[in-house]
Amino acid sequence: MAADQRPKADTLALRQRLISSSCRLFFPEDPVKIVRAQGQYMYDEQGAEYIDCISNVAHVGHCHPLVVQAAHEQNQVLNTNSRYLHDNIVDYAQRLSETLPEQLCVFYFLNSGSEANDLALRLARHYTGHQDVVVLDHAYHGHLSSLIDISPYKFRNLDGQKEWVHVAPLPDTYRGPYREDHPNPAMAYANEVKRVVSSAQEKGRKIAAFFAESLPSVGGQIIPPAGYFSQVAEHIRKAGGVFVADEIQVGFGRVGKHFWAFQLQGKDFVPDIVTMGKSIGNGHPVACVAATQPVARAFEATGVEYFNTFGGSPVSCAVGLAVLNVLEKEQLQDHATSVGSFLMQLLGQQKIKHPIVGDVRGVGLFIGVDLIKDEATRTPATEEAAYLVSRPCEGVSCPHRLKENYVLLSTDGPGRNILKFKPPMCFSLDNARQVVAKLDAILTDMEEKVRSCETLRLQP
Repeated sequence: MAADQRPKADTLALRQRLISSSCRLFFPEDPVKIVRAQGQYMYDEQGAEYIDCISNVAHVGHCHPLVVQAAHEQNQVLNTNSRYLHDNIVDYAQRLSETLPEQLCVFYFLNSGSEANDLALRLARHYTGHQDVVVLDHAYHGHLSSLIDISPYKFRNLDGQKEWVHVAPLPDTYRGPYREDHPNPAMAYANEVKRVVSSAQEKGRKIAAFFAESLPSVGGQIIPPAGYFSQVAEHIRKAGGVFVADEIQVGFGRVGKHFWAFQLQGKDFVPDIVTMGKSIGNGHPVACVAATQPVARAFEATGVEYFNTFGGSPVSCAVGLAVLNVLEKEQLQDHATSVGSFLMQLLGQQKIKHPIVGDVRGVGLFIGVDLIKDEATRTPATEEAAYLVSRPCEGVSCPHRLKENYVLLSTDGPGRNILKFKPPMCFSLDNARQVVAKLDAILTDMEEKVRSCETLRLQP
């Protein structure tokens, strides 16, 4: 029986029997069985069409024909490891180098963002001779053991913080200690990193690296204040460490204004290492680390080969090149600017209309909507966000869920109250109108029926 012909209940039962419950589904109370996707749309086994606001991995759109064709054609000719000389890997590295500052000129190819961040950690330690890492609170950098250790989002629920890991406050100007009314939040948050570094040094620790997503995603779709990274880099480099920019979720033109999200911090800021994954293969398992010559040469001096069986394979690099071609041909970076600005405008109108919308923040097609229970305290509206996205509401009929309105959206942030928009880059102006109209209708319904917190009880 074809998978799309098996009844949904049977598939769910098989999954529950065969797949670990640690491997969670979206909308676990009532999962969606997706059997096909194209562009920014996904289709269930009944043929229902959903607007996908989640899948930043399908960067240029699900099953883009040019990307699929590139993989198929190369698969028919050769797919082997990168120990053989081949044009694709050097062509791909050359194309990537044209998007980056000239200092970032040495490339390593891998299969996943986790592998990329793990290698970045190794590079930083070899280059500096130091061990310790400074990270932002609530950060997530991957699922390998080395990365769980530098991901507060994960380690706080597991073995706790290692002595070589140091956590700095998330540069959140809406809910953090230095907010939108602070005269210089970039300096204030950078000084927090300086304080963390000094505290570590007083204990005899030596800093190898500062790791940060260029736009913290799991932390709540955070937009760090401009100038923050430059000042942090100054403190980190003074301590003998390097700056690692994790672009896995936010790079490749998603922010619109720039190809890389770290470039939002100013033209003079250049990380020592950049990691990328997810979107660069449009769903194909390909990832990359870009480093400066000094960092790469220190790693080479160990004499230990870096070999990754499938990293940089002819097929992976053909796919990577195709994604770059589509981004350019379809002008998706400019598209992200125009559609993202329009979506921000529409969501800003919802903030005025619905008190539960405390903040709308973002750039390009990376946007967060912060739902709050109370305007004064900005308490996260965790339960309300869950209801809005997918969770059944006790005692209330539930047309007021985005999933039932064929919109796939999810929540993030420490309070799980941030609606996160990271759709495929082909997400359109019409999609923005449809999604926000449905969001407006559901919030209005919640204000009339749910009224579970102060911001839902306030009347205009």
